[in-house]
This record gives sequence, C-alpha cells and structure tokens, in this order.
Amino acid sequence: MLNEYAIQLKGISKYFPGVQALKNVNFSLKFGEVKALIGENGAGKSTLIKILTGAYSADEGEIYVFNQMIEKMTPIISEKLGISAVYQNLVLAPHLTVAENIFLNKLPSKWSFVSKSSLIKKAKEVLKRLEYHEIIDPNEKVKNLSVAHQGIVAIARAISKNAKIVIFDEPTSVLTSKETEELFRIISELKKSNVSIIYISHRLEEIFEICDKAYVLKDGEFVIEKDIEDTNEDELISYMVGRKLKRNFYISKEIGKEILRVENVKNKKLKDCSLSLFEGEIVGLYGLVGSGRTELARAIFGADKIDSGKVYIGGKLKYISNTLTAINNRLSLIPEDRRNQGLALKLSVKENINLPIYRKISKLGFINSRIEKETALKYVKKLDIKTPDIYKTVQNLSGGNQQKVVIAKWLASNAKIFIMDEPTNGVDVGAKEEIYSIMNELAKNGAAILFISSYMPELMGICDRILVMNSGKIVANIPREEYDEEKILAYAIKTAKFEEVDSK
Repeated sequence: MLNEYAIQLKGISKYFPGVQALKNVNFSLKFGEVKALIGENGAGKSTLIKILTGAYSADEGEIYVFNQMIEKMTPIISEKLGISAVYQNLVLAPHLTVAENIFLNKLPSKWSFVSKSSLIKKAKEVLKRLEYHEIIDPNEKVKNLSVAHQGIVAIARAISKNAKIVIFDEPTSVLTSKETEELFRIISELKKSNVSIIYISHRLEEIFEICDKAYVLKDGEFVIEKDIEDTNEDELISYMVGRKLKRNFYISKEIGKEILRVENVKNKKLKDCSLSLFEGEIVGLYGLVGSGRTELARAIFGADKIDSGKVYIGGKLKYISNTLTAINNRLSLIPEDRRNQGLALKLSVKENINLPIYRKISKLGFINSRIEKETALKYVKKLDIKTPDIYKTVQNLSGGNQQKVVIAKWLASNAKIFIMDEPTNGVDVGAKEEIYSIMNELAKNGAAILFISSYMPELMGICDRILVMNSGKIVANIPREEYDEEKILAYAIKTAKFEEVDSK
C-alpha cells in the first residue's frame, strides 16, 4: 500500500507562539497524482508546504517521501529528494538574468567559471518546453519582466530540476486565461511523466479542470478529502469557510459626475489611451499580460512618465508628474505586487495605514501620535483587519489582511479615485468577498474605481462596464448588458487594426 505514495505525512503538528498552526494532519500524495490543497488564508496550507520543503520543522509527526522516512527535513534534503516549489511570492533574484535564475543553484561551469553559452542554451531549452522561448529572453534581468513572466521563470526553475514532486502555490494569480491554459498543459505533461503535484489555488474552478482530488484544511485541521468528480465548488466552499458565499457582487448604484478623464495618454508602453471614470462607478480593465494594463495604472498615478496626453480630475487639467501629486489630487493605486510595492512589510499595521498622511499629521518633524493611533484603529475596525493589535508587523498578516491594510491607507488619505491592480490575487474566497464589499461601499459613497484583473468572472461579477486593452491601447468599452466572455477575450487577443473606442 505504501508503495503507491510519493508522499505520506502522518500526524503532523506545528506550534507557533500563541497558536497551533497544524493539528495532527495526515496527508498523502500518490505517484502521478494532482491534488488540490485548499482552505482559507490561515488554514495551514503554507505551513504544511514549508514542512514538506524543509523551511519549517514539524513539532510532531512523521514524513515519508518515496517510502523513506525523513528524520529531519531540510531545504537541501527536500531538493535532493526531487521536491520543488513555485511560490505565490516569487522567490527570484531580481538583479540576475532569467537564465541565472533558472539554474541558480547549478550553474553550468568549467574550471570554476560559469559557461554563459551553455547557460543560455540550457535556459532556452527549458523555456522552449514551456513554449516561452520566443517571448522571454534568457539574457533579460528578472527585474525588467512583468510579474506574470516572472512567474513563468519560477515555473521554469522548478521544471529545470527534473523534480519528481512539484508544489504550485497560487501559480495563476498573475496569469491571464491564455497563460493559465499553458500552465495546465505543462501540469498535464508532468502528470504523464508520473510527477506528483500539489496544487494550491483560491480559484476553485481551476481545481475542477486540473486536479484529481481536493484536500481541505480549516484552522490547521483536516476537514475532508474528496474526489473531484464527486464534489462541486459550493460544497468545497462550505467545507472551507463554513457558510455559503455569493457569486454575483454587482449592486446598482447612482452614477454621478465625471471624476477622472484621461485623454490620449502615450509613453513607451501606451498608445493614445483615453478613458473616463464617474462617481459611483466600478470600471473593469481587462487584457492579456503585456497589454499595458499595469502601465496605464502607473501612468495615471504618476509612477511612470507620460510622454503626451492629458489627465483631468474633477474637470480640471492636472499635471500628475509624480505620485505625491497624485495623492494630493485624491488618487490612489493598489499595485499588482502588494508586498513589494504596496506595503512596508517590516513596519507595523499602524505605520502602513498612516504612510500617506504622515505629512499632514506631523509638525516640525514630530508625529501627532494620538491621531496616528486613532486613524489606524478606525480603519482596522472599519475593514475588519484581522490583527492582534495595530503594532503587529504587516509581513505577519495573511494575504487578505495585507490587502485590506493597503486599502486602509488610501481610505486614510481621503482618496476619491481608486486604481486597483489585481486586488484579489492570492487571497481566499472569504477575503475576496470582503474586498468586493469594500469596493461596493466605496462606490456607494461616491468613489470611482478602476478595477484591473486577469480573472474575467470577477470583473463580470462586480463591474458596471469593462474596458479591454490590447497592445497598449484601449480597444473596447463593454457595458454590463453586453457582457460576453468570448467577446471580451476576442478583443483582448485579436491582432487586427482597432477603431477608435469611446471609453466613457
């Protein structure tokens, strides 16, 4: 019986100060099996994976890999056993090249010198296997790639190790539907090669497409394991969160006056982009990776230079040349990469929430600590941020609560225009519902939201209309009554010349 398993974890428990992260968990994975590991943020998924990869040591229990009991798992032993992981928070060296990242621990060398030609050749072979050899340059530095392409590099690194067990932790959180299809193709190929796969995702429809079984954790304890063919999304959600969640979050709202108008904005990545946002509107922005969605968000917010074009706020022409000017004009940006661009991870919840307003609550270099504390407490309560106290370091919060801290800091800044770039990436189904509710509440109070997402169902589920980008240009403005997934995708992928689009 033991011989059919690549992994068996028996009675695994893990304690941290003040909390038991895992409680007597038994988990097994067969050869060539794709098993979904699901649960809300804080359920214990990451802890279980870190024990398997040697980042944490289990306090109780036994680990068997390929029928061999591992007395003490370490990252080195884990890698030697053929276990490889692709994490949601990409563990890459940004200042090194794509090729160097793929083969970071085993650079091809001769007489202690790295063979660059051999390195590039091997990297191209791995990228070709993923069908990205013509898209990603092995010589390019990782810091210059989009987040999605960085994700492909992380996958390439896992593939390059000829791993026998691959863990995918939210691999599609930065991928579009087309790239997700490519990932599923890769997983299918790995499965045919008898590679065992643990697949973690908050997008439950993916699990039904690619996985054999679903294993549910809640509050550090095993809940149930189900064959995919014997369950459905609603049932799995009920096991994960203990309640039924809504599917459609759209509410009709009173649309007010125009609050933001962007006219013919151009730079190296953008081509004559024009759009308008109105008070009370949630407007979706969809496009494939590289279409210019994030670049447009950054240009509007003053994070990237605009070569030509105009930005009007409240009907007045504004020169948003930097982010401070944007903040002063009540603009906000919730960036795609919240950990590196949206938060100061080593600072507290209190400090992160107050970051945009320290200039306003300080005098002669001294912070008004009473206002600072009151502001933090107000928004922790308002957004129901789960934290022991406002002095907790942000890096120790769950993904959903980190995202709520990012939103809180812009509420504290009195922002009126919210540009949200992939705000639900890597957060569980319960936290997503809370973020959608926050968005609706903001819109109801007269804010305007530009909501960027690679996940079309959530755009269709909450937005008043959807703008589509392709090759740096807005190519479609689709009202809610005309939503059609195939039509939206067709605009995003077609290569024909585009006509002028009214984006109001």
